Amino acid sequence: MTDIYLGLGSNTEPVRYLCMGVQELAREFDLRAVSRVYRNQAVGFDGDDFLNAVVCVASDRPVKEIAEVLKAIDAKAGRVRGDSAFVSRTLDIDLLLVGDAVIPEWRIPRRDVLEYSFVLRPLAEIAPDLRHPVTGETMASHWADCDQEHHPLIEVTQNLLNSAELA
Repeated sequence: MTDIYLGLGSNTEPVRYLCMGVQELAREFDLRAVSRVYRNQAVGFDGDDFLNAVVCVASDRPVKEIAEVLKAIDAKAGRVRGDSAFVSRTLDIDLLLVGDAVIPEWRIPRRDVLEYSFVLRPLAEIAPDLRHPVTGETMASHWADCDQEHHPLIEVTQNLLNSAELA
């Protein structure tokens, strides 16, 4: 089985939809790890703050099938895909890494891993020794090099695995 890292984000009823996302991922895949939750400002538009987390699941499914499952979970959460990536959303699940694969047609590894602290910090938290398939550096090393002052995050005390909303 291959470890697959997924970024989850929401700024519309975020606790509800992040919990729902984790629950659905656990139904579809072998859930390996869930990061803490981090709050950050919306990027690219004026909107409510986002809550973000990273999840590791394991699967032997092809990337296309994994992507279809993620899109179906987003849709189940009421996500409406439009022309702009910079809008409020109930749930957004991004395929970040698939093992150590580089798959350009699927934009894997996703550039968000090195571009956004709300992806890199939780990823480094659950997989500090994981090496980026292109740079060869560990996630902990990338996080240590991140300009954290320009990408502020606030840790949220929400536990997505033990939330009452998962019951």
